[in-house]
Amino acid sequence: MTDEPDGQGRETITLYEAVGGDAGVRALTRRFYQLMDTLPEAARCRAIHPADLTGSEEKLYEYLTGWLGGPPLYTEKRGHPMLRRRHFDAAIGPAERDEWLLCFVQALEETVPSEGLRKIILEPVTRLAHHMQNQD
Repeated sequence: MTDEPDGQGRETITLYEAVGGDAGVRALTRRFYQLMDTLPEAARCRAIHPADLTGSEEKLYEYLTGWLGGPPLYTEKRGHPMLRRRHFDAAIGPAERDEWLLCFVQALEETVPSEGLRKIILEPVTRLAHHMQNQD
């Protein structure tokens, strides 16, 4: 999306702007990791993360900021995401994948009021979660 007129007299915005910019992405990632840290049904996903989730939360915030059309924070700090490669040392099977998605869906529902916007975001995130699976 861009800030240019769409040909019908309306301006379009980025997904980053639509979720509330920096504050929206921060709220989403904060809630995601709170859920992962506390939901019993996310225990296997939580177990493959470090004891302190601060770094993980910051990396997801940076990644989502750029992915949603905001500043490319992740690539500026860390280079190309290469997400699958960066996660290959973590055993991600169907359970871990589904638990990650459970937390993401709930965080998205709690922090992004628009159902339509949540659907736009969730479809590619779900594909990404399946791509990250590296165990049967």
